[in-house]
Amino acid sequence: MEFLFQHFELILGVVLAMTGFIVGRMNERRHYASIRSRERQLAGILVFAVRFPPASLTAPAMTLVAGSVVIADDYFKSLLAGLHNFFGGRVRTYESLLDRARREAVLRMKAQARKLGAGMIVNVKFQTFAIPGRQPGSARAVEVLAYGTALAMPQPR
Repeated sequence: MEFLFQHFELILGVVLAMTGFIVGRMNERRHYASIRSRERQLAGILVFAVRFPPASLTAPAMTLVAGSVVIADDYFKSLLAGLHNFFGGRVRTYESLLDRARREAVLRMKAQARKLGAGMIVNVKFQTFAIPGRQPGSARAVEVLAYGTALAMPQPR
């Protein structure tokens, strides 16, 4: 019992880190499941990075569409990223954060295009912003903006 009192801060830190790891993984898995489900639903809306629409399209209605998302990291990822910054190397803990943010931004952009009746988005671009944490060099969240030109064919009269 005396050991617990002497090392209370260490034990508390380990318990909090493990809690952050478990809850963070659960939230990340749930978000990925939601992303996969919505990607299947919006698979009919095509997304291209090419600047101009295909020449075969005649006079499509064009509208700017955008999707934006901010995703924060969890404390366990912050802890691992801090260790990576100290020792150097690839920060793999943020790769899933960026992947989820990009995919979510594209899904929001596609949802907006669907509301406008578009079947295709061309000239898709991404802007990524790191929202800094309290410590220099640490990112606490990432914002991704995906935007492009939605093409909706005019309705026959």
